[in-house]
Amino acid sequence: MAIEKGIRFSVDHDDAFPQGLVVVGEVSPDNEYQSREERAQGRPTRQRVDEVTGKRQWKFMATDPGETKAKRASFKITLLADVQPVPTTGEVMPGMRPVELDGLTAEPKVAGQGEYKYLSYVFRATGFKAAGSGAGGKASRSTAGESSAKAA
Repeated sequence: MAIEKGIRFSVDHDDAFPQGLVVVGEVSPDNEYQSREERAQGRPTRQRVDEVTGKRQWKFMATDPGETKAKRASFKITLLADVQPVPTTGEVMPGMRPVELDGLTAEPKVAGQGEYKYLSYVFRATGFKAAGSGAGGKASRSTAGESSAKAA
């Protein structure tokens, strides 16, 4: 029995990001590409909808402090929700806040070019966990069991 392309595996936030995760910037709508002609005609931009869940897609840039390779440390994460999710934690530096994701899934994919290909993941979540649930609490997290590349 083969695993179909596009399968999403549920994963616990602490297993995927043992040293935590930091949001860089803001959560924004994940809009479909709009050509120059469409913009000139005044067509409205359309937000992407997830084909599996039917929920609207939101995106943000994340940094994994546990990633050792600089090129793979920052990547986009897609949030699936009807309304824009808002991080529940405060900023530790301007534009940066530690978060913990709720309903996290990982979809394997091949990244890179030519002979420099590697296994990567597309991460999706349903939102952010409440501020009191341990987000940003790195002292209690296990640092053993580093996960694979997290670039998207």
